[in-house]
Amino acid sequence: MPELPWFVPHRPAPHAEVHVMASRFETRTLRGALRFFARTPRIMWQIRTAPGAHGVTLRARPLRRTFWTLSVWESPEALYRFAGSDPHRSSARALKALMKESDFVSWTTDADALPLDWSDALQRLDVNRT
Repeated sequence: MPELPWFVPHRPAPHAEVHVMASRFETRTLRGALRFFARTPRIMWQIRTAPGAHGVTLRARPLRRTFWTLSVWESPEALYRFAGSDPHRSSARALKALMKESDFVSWTTDADALPLDWSDALQRLDVNRT
């Protein structure tokens, strides 16, 4: 399974409380998955330069049409600013019709817990789906 390594755009202050967001996306078709995957590099580049971004990784199973993201932000507002700006905003709009399911979960943690482990994020996403 392709997985992008944990990347830290901006280090948070020690002991700071940070905002975590995990997501799971499943596309309706393999073609939709390929379109999602093709947009990934631009979005990852955007995160690398986004103010308030403290970490990001992505897991992809394109043949199963499923993608997971895990990102850490200085605040929910920093995440919302990122999500509301291009290329993320226009990509999300363009891909919306191709999605079968999308799940999101957020929580806070101490910056000293970074980098995050996928197991906690995947468990939270599974609980959110039930």
